[in-house]
Amino acid sequence: MNLKGEKVAVCGAGGFIGGHLVTYLRAQGVNVVRAVDVKPLDEWYQVSGDVENLVLDLKDKDSCYQAAKGMKGIFQLAADMGGMGFIENNKALCMLSVLTNTHMLMAARDSGVERFFYSSSACVYNGEKQTNPDVVPLKEEDAYPALPEDGYGWEKLFSERMCRHFEEDFGIVCLVARYHNVYGPFGTWTGGREKAPAAICRKVIEAKSSGKHGIEIWGDGKQTRSFMYIDDCTKGTLAIAESDIDEPINLGSSELVTINQLVDIVEEIAGVNLERRYDLNAPKGVNGRNSDNTKILKKLGWEPSIRLRDGMAKTYEWIETQMLVGAGR
Repeated sequence: MNLKGEKVAVCGAGGFIGGHLVTYLRAQGVNVVRAVDVKPLDEWYQVSGDVENLVLDLKDKDSCYQAAKGMKGIFQLAADMGGMGFIENNKALCMLSVLTNTHMLMAARDSGVERFFYSSSACVYNGEKQTNPDVVPLKEEDAYPALPEDGYGWEKLFSERMCRHFEEDFGIVCLVARYHNVYGPFGTWTGGREKAPAAICRKVIEAKSSGKHGIEIWGDGKQTRSFMYIDDCTKGTLAIAESDIDEPINLGSSELVTINQLVDIVEEIAGVNLERRYDLNAPKGVNGRNSDNTKILKKLGWEPSIRLRDGMAKTYEWIETQMLVGAGR
């Protein structure tokens, strides 16, 4: 289904990915009628004009019906989430996103919504397949037998199944993407919910500006991850939403790096060399995680176009600007 010209709502539009997605969808000719988020409008990362921007708590059933009314498609990105520090210390809060997903699916069913895109996560994957930094890229079927990230991962995996059964029982076409570590400008970079790329950029900028030339790294720095730049994410999201893929599918980069290598990249961008201190008691997540993109490449011809070094340079520049503005410089 081509969504060009169709009326859609983006839930979680005040967040990092949601804000970028609204901008991208509109540029592609998708009629984004409604953007919804629980945060006050002045706290949204991006606000688009000519869109009905609604501040609603989508854990509330009536709010979901207000968001879904008259829509052909729903992009459901709304969730309580953040980086590993937030996820490990707020498991119950993460689980409450099940209310949002349940009520949005019910509202979509009762409002005649035809397409429902759900943003899942690589945190659904079985933890026993992620114990080694030299991880084998995770294929979609590796989510079962189920042993996802406690709290957040279980919420995502449960909601994936709910999408499946709403499609089977009620005929709503549900598309599910498993996002792998999305990063870029206009996102969280401080306050406790930031993810590794933004946190490392901030720490390097702080070290450089203070002259202390030291950085704290969570874990031993040997844990491995792949990181997908936001522009690749939005393109992949629309491609999946318009497809006929009836099972959850990976959306991520396969460019695997250690956290130490990620720090190397940011140091090179900043032109500094920092002394590293490792906090082995800090939240660090699984030892290794990478995306197997075989299925999405075969079905949609999608693969990331932006190298990690290039995306991190853009992210670093944006965060540095935000920090200088905040410091009054």
